[in-house]
Amino acid sequence: MGKHRKRWITDWWPNRLNLKILRQNCPNSNPYGEDYSYAREVRTLDIDAVIEDLRKLMKSTQEWWPADFNHYGPIFVRLAWHSAGSYRIYDGRGGARDGSIRFPPRLNWPDNINLDKAVRLLWPVKKKYGRKISWADLIILAGTVALEDMGVKILGFGLGREDIFEPDESPDWGPEEEMLTARRFKGKEISKPYSATEMGLIYVNPAGPGGVPDPKLSAREIRLVFARMGMNDEETVALIAGGHAFGKCHGAAPEEFLGPDPSSSPVEQMGLGWKFSYGTGKGSDTFTSGFELTWSPTPTEFGIHYLRLLFEYEWEIETSPAGKPQWVAKDAPEIIPDPYDPNRKHRPRMLTADLALRYDEKYAEIARRFLENPEEFERAFARAWFKLTHRDMGPKICHIGKHVPEEEFIWQDPLPERDYDLIEEGDVEELKRRILDSELSTSQLVYTAWSSASSYRNSDRRGGANGARIRLYPMNRWEVNHPDDLKRVLGVYERIQREFNEEQERSGSGKRVSIADLIVLGGCAAIERAASKAGTGVEVPFTPGRVDATQEQIEVEFYEAIEPFADGFRNYFKDPSTIDEDDVYTTPEYFLIDKAHLLGLTVPETVVLVGGLRVLGAVYRYGKQGVLTETPGVLTNDFFVNLLDMSFEWKQADEYRYTFKGYDRKTGEQKWIATRVDLIIAHHDELRAVAEVYACDDAREKFVRDFVKAWNKVMNLDRFDTV
Repeated sequence: MGKHRKRWITDWWPNRLNLKILRQNCPNSNPYGEDYSYAREVRTLDIDAVIEDLRKLMKSTQEWWPADFNHYGPIFVRLAWHSAGSYRIYDGRGGARDGSIRFPPRLNWPDNINLDKAVRLLWPVKKKYGRKISWADLIILAGTVALEDMGVKILGFGLGREDIFEPDESPDWGPEEEMLTARRFKGKEISKPYSATEMGLIYVNPAGPGGVPDPKLSAREIRLVFARMGMNDEETVALIAGGHAFGKCHGAAPEEFLGPDPSSSPVEQMGLGWKFSYGTGKGSDTFTSGFELTWSPTPTEFGIHYLRLLFEYEWEIETSPAGKPQWVAKDAPEIIPDPYDPNRKHRPRMLTADLALRYDEKYAEIARRFLENPEEFERAFARAWFKLTHRDMGPKICHIGKHVPEEEFIWQDPLPERDYDLIEEGDVEELKRRILDSELSTSQLVYTAWSSASSYRNSDRRGGANGARIRLYPMNRWEVNHPDDLKRVLGVYERIQREFNEEQERSGSGKRVSIADLIVLGGCAAIERAASKAGTGVEVPFTPGRVDATQEQIEVEFYEAIEPFADGFRNYFKDPSTIDEDDVYTTPEYFLIDKAHLLGLTVPETVVLVGGLRVLGAVYRYGKQGVLTETPGVLTNDFFVNLLDMSFEWKQADEYRYTFKGYDRKTGEQKWIATRVDLIIAHHDELRAVAEVYACDDAREKFVRDFVKAWNKVMNLDRFDTV
């Protein structure tokens, strides 16, 4: 009975909007303290010494978890791959940048069985170098060194991944309440933002869709899933064929012998899970995936044997010792080595997901080309591996160390180098004057600056104001960015830029201003004017130095895929018909918190930004929704005052319960219109507690200063050049 007791607020009220993700990884949770800088520490690391220690570790098999083929390389490749491979393009979550594979939920996914052992094998190296190398960096470095030790000419390696010290409790890992239940498809598509086909997998079910061993259907799912992780067909084939050149799958006996995951395991197991009670439970008696096969006759050496076997033989279904469907080569000799008995050999075997590379026409064409061109295959695998393990680290400037490749990749959001001098304080004031004297309104200036800067996502450090990508396709066509109005706004900025730069050139000055800087400066100037109108003098910080990206520097497919369907800060929600109040994760208010999390905002920052943007009129289509003030464009605390005013009664205004109207209780006259995002600020107890602070009579100046501070944070989230 005690097991079912409701202990937490979320147990009692599961549909209550949970703000916990806005409090994750605060400085108090970091045992190194607030003064610790990983970027500073890792620059002092002797990475070559770490690499040498990892090389020694690769071939130092441990009795408590013996190495297949006397080499830990394959398990470290799998660890690095599964750390990085959960990345997804729609929100940038997952990936390897924070070492979160060490915590639930990813630690406990069935796809990650026994990777807890791989992490524990790395402990002696982590212990030796301590604060100078994070788990996140060490895990990816171990996989990369393993590839190099097994014969791959790698592209390079970048340090700079900083550890978290608590689980990532973002709710968007999947809708299922059980692992490995295929409920993510809507028709032929997977619900956004998910990238795996089932909860607990990083990609697809290797046995085939829903466990059905159909290679062609498996190919369709592989293509869908890898695309959601930013990989094209060539990268997909290179990764699968390259990764499966190494190691083996483990399924020595039925899954009934498998113990609970690490978080559910008994305390005496010291954090290790999945204890297997069949035989010794390790070595040749290991259970990981339930499949029992080795892909290549040289499982610790890179090469084309996997591809050769794939096309050389015909394949037939068999059942693994654990009862899983797998494929065995017909009439093939026993050429596959046993990982522990040098006197035993096995017939070639494959997974359904492997045969997808043969029976899908496009995949097969690429795979055959790689088979015929081994050097091209190795180069393609090395590039795809580097992308897999580095794509969530952000721009190249965030990659640290002497092994960082010279090449800059499109998925790193490259920017041109600034080849001119920065504007100075006097220039900033003159440009502010010109912007404010233009025909652009406060709402337009603030909305455009927010639209540009808030495209940033801390999950993978992509987007942001630097580069002014909002000028370029496809961001300039995003519905939420007001394409037609944006064109007019940019036209004004382009004129101001042209006139200013021509003046500087005539004067012999080396100074120039970018559109990216002007967009942010315009928002800052508008806020200063709006605050002044409210009676509060404030200087909004501005740091020049942004540059303008070119269209060639835009990864179009990526930015097409991530077009927002919701932004509560701008009171935008594309399709209110999708709202289900019985599922909080479908509501606009949830997506507000989700967006705030991606921006790295706190609860107070989120609340103050919503209130400020509303009174400034920076809402979608410059409408009235949520603009709860008689003086739009003036930076007052009116949004909070009127939202909390009990003189008004709010009533549903559409069939989807997205918009609501506020009526004067005495006269019955309609006064305001708002959305769920606005009302949640007064309805949710924690959000209301913050709103009450800003609604007080003595909070007007505090509101302005807090808004400016939060605004400045968002405007500079991508300024890695100033760190």
